[in-house]
Amino acid sequence: RPPPPTSAMLRTVLLVASLVAAADAFTAPAGFFGRPATAARAISLRAPAMPLASRKVGVASLNMAEATATGLPASVKPGVVTGQALNDLLDYAKDKGFAIPGVNIVGTNSINACMAAAKQYGGPIMVTFSKGGGQFIAGKDADNTNDAASIAGAIAGAMHVRSVAKLYGVPVVLHTDHCQKAWLPWVDGLMEANEKYFAEHGEPLFSSHMLDLSEESLEENVAICKKYLERMAKVNVLLEMELGVTGGEEDGVDNTDVDSSRLYTQPEEVWYTYQELSQVPNGQFTVAASFGNVHGVYAPGNVDLQPVILHNTQKYIKEKLGCDTDKPVRFVFHGGSGSSVEDIQYAIEAGVIKMNIDTDTQWAFWDGVRGYEAKYHDYLQGQIGNPEGETKPNKKYYDPRMSLRAGEEAMQARLVEAAKDLKCVNVL
Repeated sequence: RPPPPTSAMLRTVLLVASLVAAADAFTAPAGFFGRPATAARAISLRAPAMPLASRKVGVASLNMAEATATGLPASVKPGVVTGQALNDLLDYAKDKGFAIPGVNIVGTNSINACMAAAKQYGGPIMVTFSKGGGQFIAGKDADNTNDAASIAGAIAGAMHVRSVAKLYGVPVVLHTDHCQKAWLPWVDGLMEANEKYFAEHGEPLFSSHMLDLSEESLEENVAICKKYLERMAKVNVLLEMELGVTGGEEDGVDNTDVDSSRLYTQPEEVWYTYQELSQVPNGQFTVAASFGNVHGVYAPGNVDLQPVILHNTQKYIKEKLGCDTDKPVRFVFHGGSGSSVEDIQYAIEAGVIKMNIDTDTQWAFWDGVRGYEAKYHDYLQGQIGNPEGETKPNKKYYDPRMSLRAGEEAMQARLVEAAKDLKCVNVL
């Protein structure tokens, strides 16, 4: 018979029970303007709460997270996915008919909002670093000679994701955004980090990099991409490349005055690219083919999106290859702001496996901060004194974590809505 419990053991049991009860009783504070902190419409996307008896704490929580993604290919686990696991994830998205949100971030607040949203909608997320975003993470006063700050900031952000991603229980793709020809030294620096990380861990630091050489001739664009893919393939990094031009302006890339004919990629251009890049051993790539995409936000009807171009291209390449699959190419969708849900989902049917999101999430984050200030305006006019009394302190209101958290919540809610449009809900 087991020995009777000691008083110390009983105190430990009571302490744990009280902590669990407190956690179960905790309710998130209301968001700004009286709305719930988590969008009410998104509540149904959450998995049912686990029975109390099955909950684990401490180190076991990581094991719980690793067991979350059960509907995905066996190679895809919660946390950062690279190499074959990334390849399997993208093929899974193409086969199941959904696209992954690819979100531009500028710091840990927006990074965490991405992963929180993915946990809420039940799907993967792509965390995307731009050259400017990397510099911002390092600090605008940091020395950026030879892109040092842009490189260091992107690496720092990637390490943050790797440190916490498993805690969200979702697959995360670490990606970098538009890199034009003049910016290639930035990607060179990131590739050095990938190669070092690969030597130590057997996988790259980042999952994928995007080269935007659409301003060059088709032949030079593809030749440079092929050269970089040869390097990337050795450490299992996927290449995203662009054909045609995405209109508008984003993070230093300005195509507002481009000839409209360049907004529409031809099937022959994609076929040439597919042939060339497919020659690289172990090379994995996606294609951002233009079909009227425009960066920025525009009123409905001002974006002439033609996703039928992607359908026609898939059909053209299928005939060239003589293959059985209807979608031999993995497309990505840039400049989705202002597009109708119908156009977005028609593009997904043509093999789009990721859509970039930046403009809308930037606004959402700001709107969350703005709403917080509006709600607590009278508590944010000084360190002391508010409607409750002239000597009442306001520290808990002007604590930066409060307004930043409001921004995170608003960005998270916007990404849940985007995931619905992309059919990326409950796909784990």
